[in-house]
Amino acid sequence: MNNVINFEDFTKVDLRVGTITEVHDFPEAKKPAYQLTVDFGDLGIKKTSAQITTLYNKTDLLNRQVVAVVNFPKKQIAKFMSECLLLGAVNGSDVILLNPESKVKNGSIVS
Repeated sequence: MNNVINFEDFTKVDLRVGTITEVHDFPEAKKPAYQLTVDFGDLGIKKTSAQITTLYNKTDLLNRQVVAVVNFPKKQIAKFMSECLLLGAVNGSDVILLNPESKVKNGSIVS
């Protein structure tokens, strides 16, 4: 098994559903990426960057619900401050975003 953790460790990770409200190119990134703004309802608006340009165009991402970790510390990426981490399944250089099967309220807890 890879790095077994206990349940208490898992409960520290705050996974939430949010809706992408803005998508911008991120030419300063080392690898092709977008800058995204995500609405997490009562948790507020958070920004992130994501290397998802191979499978998604900006139009497809707008208003799409995603799953993200919202309690990591902010991370500087080039001149951009990332405030959350989108989750996706990695297949080589492609990332397939995780999302709820049906529309849910922004900020919904994922467990």
